[in-house]
Amino acid sequence: QVQLVESGGGLVQPGGSLRLSCAASGIIRSINIMYWYRQAPGKQRELVAKITSGGLQTVYADSVKGRFSISRDNAKNTVYLQMNSVKPEDTAVYYCSADIDSGPRGWYGYWGQGTQVTVSS
Repeated sequence: QVQLVESGGGLVQPGGSLRLSCAASGIIRSINIMYWYRQAPGKQRELVAKITSGGLQTVYADSVKGRFSISRDNAKNTVYLQMNSVKPEDTAVYYCSADIDSGPRGWYGYWGQGTQVTVSS
């Protein structure tokens, strides 16, 4: 089995910073693209950022460009989301996802359980 576990969420003031982490564990042959999504109350889940396997290519939602940065450590099977200059509208549950080859199951998209980020003064 493969598990993705997020950490680093919490309460942060507007203009502050937060760093989310997501570690994959279990039977893992290879990890391709890794993603961060978020879902605010009453809204659909949206893509925040994604990063390719080598970390050379990244994509960001327009709403977070210039403020958030995605990175990964392949030795640790971990993806990060550095959130700077946060705004109240960044409040949401943040989920990580990854395309993982776990061997018997082949390639599959796995999801973490989510971590709450609340931006408020």
